[in-house]
Amino acid sequence: MKKNTKKIIVILGPTASGKTKLAVELAAKFNGEIVSADSRQVYRGMDVGTGKDLEEFSIFNFQFSKEIQIPYHLIDVADPKKRFDLAQYQKLAFAAIDDILKRGKTPILAGGSGLYLQAVIDNYKLSDIKSDLSLRKKLDKLDAAELFDRLEKLSPKLAAKLNFSDKNNKRRLIRYLEILGSGQNFKSRKGKRKYDALLIGVKYSGEILKQRIFKRLIERLKEQNMIGEVESLHKRGLAWKKLEEFGLEYKFIAGYLQHKIEYIEMVEKLNIAIYQFAKRQLTWFSRWEKQGAKIHWLKDFKKIEKLAKEFLK
Repeated sequence: MKKNTKKIIVILGPTASGKTKLAVELAAKFNGEIVSADSRQVYRGMDVGTGKDLEEFSIFNFQFSKEIQIPYHLIDVADPKKRFDLAQYQKLAFAAIDDILKRGKTPILAGGSGLYLQAVIDNYKLSDIKSDLSLRKKLDKLDAAELFDRLEKLSPKLAAKLNFSDKNNKRRLIRYLEILGSGQNFKSRKGKRKYDALLIGVKYSGEILKQRIFKRLIERLKEQNMIGEVESLHKRGLAWKKLEEFGLEYKFIAGYLQHKIEYIEMVEKLNIAIYQFAKRQLTWFSRWEKQGAKIHWLKDFKKIEKLAKEFLK
């Protein structure tokens, strides 16, 4: 590998696997900054439901005997009322990573959105596909289910890869249809990789992951006022339908606040949906491995630290 290779560390895994904590620890160890790869954490005001865990970006530094703040990027960069697509994310991610590298620090791309991660690592060529306003106007009249049905007919392989959030996000579905309508597809538009990436995966057994998901869900509901967050977003002008399009926490809590479901039913259904979402994330990563990605699935921090140290030499 050439000495001038741009190296980045990638921390990936399903929801509730502890990616942020690991990314922060590595950032503290290797003079790093974190670039979020989460399709919902880009939105302002959507904090608890998306698991931003911003307090985790502060870590105690034993060398200087004080708390230090790890810089992060691509969190709170978009208005939830406005469209934010994959191409916009990729452009911002490239800019953030290049800036971090330019300042001599280590970029740590961390998140569970497989499509966002691949768009950066595999350098999808998306930004040059312009918006088709006429097509957008027609597609905007359809609901998410109808848009997904169209996408499934045009590209069954892409449709099969989409997670719950993608399937219910009209803005994202319209963008995918726009790209496919231009005669392009995601696989054929991979470019030469911009970075040499070390991919580190975090995962647990099914039972442990279930426990972590349920524990975190209850904490967010009882201690972090996740219901209040959704209520606040609606009061600030975000329609119930728009909130539901964000999926998972926002969909089920919006249903509860509209008295469509009872509290207990909301918790039970949401818990199941989050676990199903986590399994789809793992399926995405497994598919990426089959495409050639080398993911180091590790739990032991010392081994991860050693791997990162060797990689960054």
